[in-house]
Amino acid sequence: MRYIVPTGTYFAMLQSSIPFMPTHFLHRFFPPGPFSEAELSRILPQFQSVHFQKNDFLLREGQASKHYWFVESGFIRAYAVDLKGNEVSTQFYAPGDIAIDWPAFLQQRPTRQHLQDLSDCHCWQLDFERFQEFFHSSEAFREAGRARLVNSYFELQEQAISMIVDQAKERYQKLLAEKPSLLHNVPLKQLASYLGITDTSLSRIRKEIARE
Repeated sequence: MRYIVPTGTYFAMLQSSIPFMPTHFLHRFFPPGPFSEAELSRILPQFQSVHFQKNDFLLREGQASKHYWFVESGFIRAYAVDLKGNEVSTQFYAPGDIAIDWPAFLQQRPTRQHLQDLSDCHCWQLDFERFQEFFHSSEAFREAGRARLVNSYFELQEQAISMIVDQAKERYQKLLAEKPSLLHNVPLKQLASYLGITDTSLSRIRKEIARE
């Protein structure tokens, strides 16, 4: 179940308190400076504050991707179901990440994976229409979006190469170095499927590391 704070409520907060603006969570993605005060006043009120409960789905396989989410708190898993019916984790989103299926969102086609909450989550949601509007009207928004898309592509490429050339232990250590919070917030079996190994193998790797 999701709970959405009305956009007008957030807009009123922006208008009523100047000190509120520089400390808002979304400023880590849309910082004052690159974004003018006028742009921030136009863009930020269009985000909806959305609360999800554990096990809620932000997106299910076959659905059109109409939104994307900036994660303020909580953890989200993206996964696909293989031909044998197994769930294979494809990505994890922690606080400060952007939960999105880029191809499905940008091409407005049905997604081939699921996005599901691993915990109660608080996100900031933007729909595709507003994204298009800001992408074409704001140079700062457009450049920020391009940078995120490029970074996402690089991460995906690195992950694909790592699955080929790195040992499972190396992949696990790299994941923990980049997102240590996953260790205590993601079930072992889901981490293992992301790394391309069994949960038994991951358990063995963790014991090896603990002995070092």
